[in-house]
Amino acid sequence: MTVITTFIEKKQEKRIKYERSVLREISINTLKERVQTYFGTSNLTSHLVMERGIEEALYDVAIESYLLGAHFSRFGYYGESAESVKKRCYYEEKHLIDTLYNFILFWGKGSEGVYSESLFYLCEQYVDSWWRDGFRKGERRYKLRLH
Repeated sequence: MTVITTFIEKKQEKRIKYERSVLREISINTLKERVQTYFGTSNLTSHLVMERGIEEALYDVAIESYLLGAHFSRFGYYGESAESVKKRCYYEEKHLIDTLYNFILFWGKGSEGVYSESLFYLCEQYVDSWWRDGFRKGERRYKLRLH
């Protein structure tokens, strides 16, 4: 008797395998450094980074954004520019930015609401930097045929 697997299961296994291989290229130190760079140096969010839950949320959003860039890097491999590829995943990236922004506003001390526009731009830059990093690494993996 044979085991019957569906196409959806195979596709999901392949996606998980690719994500695991891409995530091996991120170090924990890189995550911490980038969180400190974007959120630790700002007077607005420096007190937030000390809280464990917010720091973990920043890591989660970074990883998701990195994986999103790596997933869409195949279009870059086939000749599209990073900006045109970024338009393809606009809604997914917007969701990550909004999630991070609302999370910080909800769990913040209240002083963030006054500077909400600059906080939004900070979240946008953070997600964009991780997306671009994942895009470059994913594109390199496609060129090396490691996908």
